Amino acid sequence: MPSSKLIVPSRRQFLKTSSLLTAGTVAAGTLSVARSAHAAGDDEIKIALIGCGGRGTGAAEQALSTPGKVKLVAMADVFRDHLDGAFNHLSKAKGDRVDVPEDRKFVGFDAFEQAINAGADLVILATPPGFRPAHFEAAVNAGKHVFMEKPVATDPAGVRKVLAAAEEAKKKNLGVGVGLQRRHQNEYIETIKRIQDGAIGDLISARVYWNGQTPWVNPRKVGQTEMEYQLRNWYYFVWICGDHIVEQHIHNMDVINWVKGAYPVKANGMGGCQVRKGKDYGETFDHHCVEFTYEDGMKMFSQCRHIPGCWNSVSEHLHGSKGTSNCANSIKADENFRYRGENPNPYQQEHNDLFASIRSGSPINEAEIGAKSSLTAIMGRMCTYSGQELTWDECLNSTIGYMPETFSWDAPMPSMPDDQGFYTIPTPGVTKVV
Repeated sequence: MPSSKLIVPSRRQFLKTSSLLTAGTVAAGTLSVARSAHAAGDDEIKIALIGCGGRGTGAAEQALSTPGKVKLVAMADVFRDHLDGAFNHLSKAKGDRVDVPEDRKFVGFDAFEQAINAGADLVILATPPGFRPAHFEAAVNAGKHVFMEKPVATDPAGVRKVLAAAEEAKKKNLGVGVGLQRRHQNEYIETIKRIQDGAIGDLISARVYWNGQTPWVNPRKVGQTEMEYQLRNWYYFVWICGDHIVEQHIHNMDVINWVKGAYPVKANGMGGCQVRKGKDYGETFDHHCVEFTYEDGMKMFSQCRHIPGCWNSVSEHLHGSKGTSNCANSIKADENFRYRGENPNPYQQEHNDLFASIRSGSPINEAEIGAKSSLTAIMGRMCTYSGQELTWDECLNSTIGYMPETFSWDAPMPSMPDDQGFYTIPTPGVTKVV
C-alpha cells in the first residue's frame, strides 16, 4: 500500500457537522447511534478500561469527565496491583461514575476479552502498545467504540491488523479515538488550518524533535520471570514499546503528516545506543535521526534522543516558500500570526470530541490515522536499526515481527539476556528488518 493522502476534518468542522446532524435527527425523533452504544441524548455510555497503569488511569478519568452520563463498569490488567491502584484513584476522583464490582475486575492475559464482553459500550485501550492491535481487533469484532492510546502498533504486522480492523469499525459505524491529542488542540488546529490555506506558501521542509530524558526504569526483581520483567520494564523492549521513536516521537511526525494530508514514501537514518547502557535498558536505542521523504519530494528531518546533558526540544517546525511556522501556535510570514484564543486541555478534549461524536450518531474514526502515523515512526526505527533506506511499502509488508508466540508468565521471549544479563542491541548494517 503506497502512502496515500488523507485529509481529516478539523475539530471545528466535526463539531459543526455533528451539531447539524444532532439538531436534524432530534427534530425528526430518529437520533441514530452505533449499534452497541446506548448513547442517544443523555443515555449512559458504559466504559471498560483495559490497561490500568498511569496512562490508562488518566484516560479513564478524562473519559469519566466528559459531558453526559458515563460510567466505568469493567477493568482489566495483567497485574492486580495496577488494577487496584487505578480503581482506588478513580473511585476517589469520580465517585459514583465508577461501578466496578469484584466480578468485573479481570486479571491476566485474557482479561481484555473478559472486560470487552462485560457490558461496556466503549473500551479504553491503554496497555503498553504491543498489545494494541489484538485488543483493538477484539473490541471492533465485539462492536465496541474505542479510545486507544498511541502508538497503535509496534511492528508492521500490528499496523496491518489495525488497518483491517479500522475498516471493520467504519462498516459498523463505531467511534475510534486515538491519543494523538494535538489534533484536538485549538492552537494546533488553527495554525495548521492557516498553513494548509497557504500562509507560509509552498512547503519546503519540516523538522521534528523529541529530545529529552529517559522516562523511567523498573529494575529486575528477584523471582520475576522474563515475561513479568519485560512487562514491568516495557519501555526498553521493542515488541511491547516499539522504541522511543515510536512510543513518543510519533506525536511530532503525526503533526507533519496532518499538515501534508499524506505519509512519507521512503526514509533513511542512523541511530544507536551511545550512553543509555545497562542491564535494565533492554534492547532499544538512545538516539535516532531520520530523513523522511514525501511523494512530492518534501523532506521531514526527525531527531529523538534520550541522553542527559544534551539540547532538549519537543517541537515541530515547517519551512515554506513564504515563511515558517512552529505548527503549534505561530506563523512568521508576510502576515505574522500568534494564536491567542481559548486552548482547553487537549487530553480532555480528545475524549470530549469522541464522546460527542458517538452521541451525535456520527462517530469519528481516527484508527487509520493512528495506524499510518505509527507506521511512519516504525519505518524510522526500521531504518535506524538496519542502516538501510526503506520504502513505505517495504516497511508495511515486512514479515519480520517481534511479538512473543504465546502469552503466559513462563513463555519464551523474543529477546533474552545473555549470561551477563545484557540484551542484544540492533546493529546498523547487520540487523535485518524486512
